[in-house]
Amino acid sequence: MSGGYMGKVLYLDLSTGTLKDEVLDAKTYHDFIGGNGLGARILYSRQKAGVDPLGPDNTLGIVTGPLTGTPVPTGARYTVVGKSPLTGGWGDANSGGDVGPYIKFAGYDAIFLTGISPKPVYLLLDEGKASLKDATGYWGKDAYETEDGLMAEYGKQSRVACIGQAGEKLSLISCVMTDRGSAAGRSGLGAVMGSKKLKAVVARGTIPVPIADKESLDKLRMEQIKGWQAVRPPMNQSMIERQHKYGTSAMTYNSAHSGDSPVKNWGGVGIIDVPDRSQLDADYVAATVARLSGCWHCPIACKAYLKEGKEYKLAAGSRRPEYETQAAFGVNCGNGNSEAIAMANDICNRAGLDTISAGTVIAFAIECFENGILTKKDTDGIELKWGDHRAMVAITEKLAKREGLGNLLADGVKVAAEKIGRGAEKFAVHIAGQEVGMHDPKLVSPMGGFNMAGYQMDATPGRHTAGFGPGAFGKQITNSCGVCFVGFGFGSAPDTPPKLVDYMNAVTGSKYTLPEMLKTGERIANMRHVFNLREGINQLKWYAHPRVYGKPPLTSGPLAGVTADFNSFVYWNLGALDWDRVTTKPSKAKLLSLGLEDVARELWPDQPPFPPR
Repeated sequence: MSGGYMGKVLYLDLSTGTLKDEVLDAKTYHDFIGGNGLGARILYSRQKAGVDPLGPDNTLGIVTGPLTGTPVPTGARYTVVGKSPLTGGWGDANSGGDVGPYIKFAGYDAIFLTGISPKPVYLLLDEGKASLKDATGYWGKDAYETEDGLMAEYGKQSRVACIGQAGEKLSLISCVMTDRGSAAGRSGLGAVMGSKKLKAVVARGTIPVPIADKESLDKLRMEQIKGWQAVRPPMNQSMIERQHKYGTSAMTYNSAHSGDSPVKNWGGVGIIDVPDRSQLDADYVAATVARLSGCWHCPIACKAYLKEGKEYKLAAGSRRPEYETQAAFGVNCGNGNSEAIAMANDICNRAGLDTISAGTVIAFAIECFENGILTKKDTDGIELKWGDHRAMVAITEKLAKREGLGNLLADGVKVAAEKIGRGAEKFAVHIAGQEVGMHDPKLVSPMGGFNMAGYQMDATPGRHTAGFGPGAFGKQITNSCGVCFVGFGFGSAPDTPPKLVDYMNAVTGSKYTLPEMLKTGERIANMRHVFNLREGINQLKWYAHPRVYGKPPLTSGPLAGVTADFNSFVYWNLGALDWDRVTTKPSKAKLLSLGLEDVARELWPDQPPFPPR
């Protein structure tokens, strides 16, 4: 291992305060890369099945990739992993910002935490050394206050990942925040961090990430950026120009009416239920931007910070919402008010809440209110109606504080429906406990159609970045390498694996081939999947709300009469993966071909012989 890795992983038992550095072998890095791949391998190997997600035996991992903190364009990502309190299975969440690179500059590739601290603490990584610090003074503060305070304490060469009050209060839809609005949002891993009394991770350092072939890497980077700068129809803009100005908010206006965005809790139609989408237009939102920004050394720089609000007390410098947030608090709540969406986004960012889940649980509450399941007595006097943006923001504030109705909604729609009863489950749109991403799989489009099976069959359900089958191996590579989907995902999916092969070889000095890299993606997909199998989970049997697949189909709009053919797509891909079409168990031959001998022994104990240990 000559480049890309710092060569050191931290293991921390918060119950005892014991910190231990460990050097992983080169084969583990080579076979699982980093991010969710390395995380899945470590957790499967070192954590027993059946642990309480919010208990001391659940491991929380914060894992970078080999391209994180390097000159590779968008090389700023890190992944949080652990057993999900939402689904009871594999959980991972990916984020940008600056903290991923700084974890490496501080000398570490990953951090794995177990136990529960007797008091609030934060972890300091400082120029190759790790220590625990008292976080009592930060407990109760929001994510922005925590980040600002710790960075003021440790200086410009430090970055912070932390939880807000939602994670402290164990909201199952809480997340890990960094960079004043970048979220490792899904899987409820903010609650896992809160359960451990870990307020933050501070990374400070100046240790450079080793690069095997800097000359080749610089050439690849310039070629990539040149391609992104090319003007393309029909927008007559380059990818960089469009993403830099608008970010993913460029999608929202069209998606609101095309059938891509779910409307009114997946039961409505944009062109009918939210006919005025003018404030969802990218140029309308762009006019509210004060400054543009980006993750660490990213040439796309698709983030933005807003001007002070006019209708709401929205502070200047609040983060511009991304598409998923705009859709969740927008048409999915019957709402077209842009500033209300920004306000709800800011509340969630400060508290550390997943905006997809938060918007969805509020849409659920509105429909319950509309059907008399919830009353003003339940909502603290707030009348919930589709499109009432002030009521939506008021409930978001309660959700963030876990007060009143917000306490009932803070664990997501599945738990809320179970507590409410009276038929509320009819309106609880989720898959296996997790709220669903804001792309309708019934729409044949790169985002919607691709998620038809991925929403249910990926190891972490309901994810808009998920995928299933051989066509999704590239997504596993992208996440594990530490680069961003904006540059290497939906924007340039066909050529993503070959480019990442070249980048990986230049950075690490390895000699990956394209088939080998795709096999690595397959290995990671299997590793995440067998984690669930060991927990007793068969993803074919996961509950999926029928509205997601069009059962019954909508009666009007672009998706009128459409039902997603989930079963045929899944059946074919199970065969292509060599997974059993009933149990979803990978065959022994498949696991051995991927070098997963220990997994094969565990899943197929009665089918020797196995290779020597």
